[in-house]
Amino acid sequence: MNATDRQAPGRAKAIEDIAVHSALNDGTVVCLRTITPDDEQLLRDGIAKLSAESRYLRFFSPVPVLPDAVIERLVDVDGHDHIAWGAICTECEGQPAIGAVHAVRYGNGGRAGEFSIAVVDAFQGQGLAQMMTAALLVHCLSEGLAVLDVHILSENSAAKRLVKSLNAEWTGESVGVAEYRLDVAAGLAALRADVDVPGVQDVLRALEVGGKRAG
Repeated sequence: MNATDRQAPGRAKAIEDIAVHSALNDGTVVCLRTITPDDEQLLRDGIAKLSAESRYLRFFSPVPVLPDAVIERLVDVDGHDHIAWGAICTECEGQPAIGAVHAVRYGNGGRAGEFSIAVVDAFQGQGLAQMMTAALLVHCLSEGLAVLDVHILSENSAAKRLVKSLNAEWTGESVGVAEYRLDVAAGLAALRADVDVPGVQDVLRALEVGGKRAG
């Protein structure tokens, strides 16, 4: 990932042109930007760094290597029907990918879709999930995605805490999978009030003030 703003000269920045430079709660310097189809290898490398438990919680499978079809879907990003943001550790050797978050619009072309997120184990618990979610929700709102469904394995307590902090509504549970529905605007309102993760405010300032403000 190139940790620079991707802005064409002579025009205002759109959300997808902005790279957000900030730090995690422990001071680790990171950069957030939109994922593109060119990021396939970075995504593969990041998934390979997930522990078997984290892969299971994210993909409902602990397999060390995901099928090519799954990887291809993850990088089939157009910024409208499939919105995705990734994070890199800019102070780490090789600037590896350390997290990704996705919103995929349902095939009916409406205002609802599905949310998913993953953070490499070594960077969990430092506010990265909230930061990436903030970027994603701003982008979703600007593209008319108003509601996101979240499917979480029942034992994934960290993901449950995240969606509950975003005021997501529990809609049911079946075969060990908890279902939540996240209102994008309500989730953003909760993140704007989140003073425990300073990086969230950096993301919101960059995307809602530096870019085209959503909503």
